[in-house]
Amino acid sequence: MSFGLVSFGEALGDPAPVADVVGEYTDDVQRVLGYGYRQVHRAAPEVGVTDLAERAARRALDAAALAAAEVDLLVLAVTDVTEHLYWDAAADLAHRLGLVDAEAVLLTQACTTGVLSLDTVAGRFATHPGYATALVVAANRTCEAYWNRMDTQPMVFSDGAVATVARRGHPRLRWLATEAVTDGRYAGFHRLDSGGAATPFGPGGDPPAALDGWHVMEFFDYDAEQFAQFARELDERAVRVTERACARAGVAVADLARLILVGDNERAMTSLAEAHGVPLARTNRELAAEHGHLGAADQLFGLSRLLAAGELDAGDRVALISLGRGMHWACTIVAV
Repeated sequence: MSFGLVSFGEALGDPAPVADVVGEYTDDVQRVLGYGYRQVHRAAPEVGVTDLAERAARRALDAAALAAAEVDLLVLAVTDVTEHLYWDAAADLAHRLGLVDAEAVLLTQACTTGVLSLDTVAGRFATHPGYATALVVAANRTCEAYWNRMDTQPMVFSDGAVATVARRGHPRLRWLATEAVTDGRYAGFHRLDSGGAATPFGPGGDPPAALDGWHVMEFFDYDAEQFAQFARELDERAVRVTERACARAGVAVADLARLILVGDNERAMTSLAEAHGVPLARTNRELAAEHGHLGAADQLFGLSRLLAAGELDAGDRVALISLGRGMHWACTIVAV
């Protein structure tokens, strides 16, 4: 089973220098500036994740000269909560775009979903011989009532979406393999204890405050060495899942032209590159510094931007590598 990526489209929030707006999110300004981000993209209050997804999707369809009626499968990958509870954002997006009888799939496994979305396409193409064209959209819109874009995690979260058209048998940007692994011990990280079926929101109650990073430290009994070991485990598992994907794709990690990672802080991206034995210059570090962490969209954004800049050549193998709360690790190998 073979498919490739035909076109891309993106929609980003308004850019702002991190140094100019960081004071809106935290008093610990120097800590955030030390992450190494220069800009953050923030959507207007009335713009939701599905709005960003629609804009990116339309641009990808236009770039492929593809009518909506030709799409057989829509995969929407999101990082944060969508606009409404008891509501399917993928189905709504399909309706907005005018897709006719297409299957719509919503993926919600945090920052890994953009990487896993290509595996979802591979699976659907394998089990549905009639599917010829898929539209994949990875999107992030920070829900600031629950998530502080500069203080909940040691990174700067940007708002944006990237879409790509995938076509069966397309010879360029071919999907070769995806591998993923999950460790449910950490499923409680960033869990909201109000609003779900266990503890529904009540009338007149106050919404939960935006999360901060200390509740993760609580899991490790506020022990710095335990947390340091967890950080090492993040890198080690990412390397193992990359090695597994490379083995299936028939390529060595050292021979990868690029590793497109989570748009993390500079220290974390440097550590992950070193763990893979790859120079930081062969990652998307500069894109992350310039645009922030786009959640599930980091990897498709990096792939699109590197292609547009002429930094990838025919035959190059590229690894799209992610990790996200759950905890999940995922890697997809693409042949340019």
